[in-house]
Amino acid sequence: MLIHTRHDPESTPAASEITPRGMYDGRRALLRQLAGGTAGAALATWAGRSALAADTALVTPPGKLAALPARRSAVTGAMTMEKVTDYADATTYNNFYEFGTDKSDPARYAATLKPRPWTVAVEGLVNKPRTFDLDELLKLSPQEERIYRLRCVEGWSMVIPWVGYSLAELIKRVEPQGSAKYVEFVTLADKARMPGVGSRVLDWPYTEGLRLDEAMHPLTLLAFGMYGEVLPNQNGAPVRLVVPWKYGFKSAKSIVKIRFTDKEPGTAWNKAAKNEYGFYSNVNPDVDHPRWSQATERRIGEGGLFAKRRKTLPFNGYEAQVGQLYAGMDLKKFF
Repeated sequence: MLIHTRHDPESTPAASEITPRGMYDGRRALLRQLAGGTAGAALATWAGRSALAADTALVTPPGKLAALPARRSAVTGAMTMEKVTDYADATTYNNFYEFGTDKSDPARYAATLKPRPWTVAVEGLVNKPRTFDLDELLKLSPQEERIYRLRCVEGWSMVIPWVGYSLAELIKRVEPQGSAKYVEFVTLADKARMPGVGSRVLDWPYTEGLRLDEAMHPLTLLAFGMYGEVLPNQNGAPVRLVVPWKYGFKSAKSIVKIRFTDKEPGTAWNKAAKNEYGFYSNVNPDVDHPRWSQATERRIGEGGLFAKRRKTLPFNGYEAQVGQLYAGMDLKKFF
């Protein structure tokens, strides 16, 4: 979620008078589990979800899309206690250049995206390359609910309740070879359904990459939903990456291919403007963009341009969890 410039890379839902669908579905799941003799585990799961909502003021599923129930994540650092961004803001203020460069374009035009059927090919330096159907991906690991900050490069941020699981769960199943050092993510580029793909603003398809140890970190999320529902098209349906300690453009949307390689892959914004967008793109208040400071930020939905600025946190506040990945590196050189 970034503010648009020429070289820029990358809710509270209406209240219902009836029982929210997410709560209704959750109760039905609970009853099925009770009938199956798993009362203890079911009650613990339900209690955990109730505690999550109470502890974080997490909104109930907005009832816009299909519900995607999830358990509360136990990964260290995965559950910020900050106020969640309103669903309306998170789904109408987006960067998804395949649908246009204006922040409102994705919500306006992404209805043309068809998230089913969908497959993701995993290839390259792995022992078990294969193509996963979306339903196969969903079943690889239990869905977790995580509340992450997502930071943009021009001083804006959001707090989103994502649904997914650690990318490492997928990586372990394909068995990377010893020579694999990086993971490349290739996204959909469909001119028939994505009007922005015909533009020259980027080299299509949109590609991103991580070092293998970054991709294996438990905070790196393979996301299928947000706010207790499947991903809206404009937010990267049906499957996207979320890397919370990096700027938002690193979190590739609508992924169709994951490739393991021994060489650092070229990435969309690094290829477009190497001096402005580095491969690592870690949130670092000490590294300014050539055209603006990164030292402070504003939260989307809290007053717009008049919102109170807050200090940008190193690694977007996840330094304790991920700082060791970059021990000994010059983070002003490897930005």
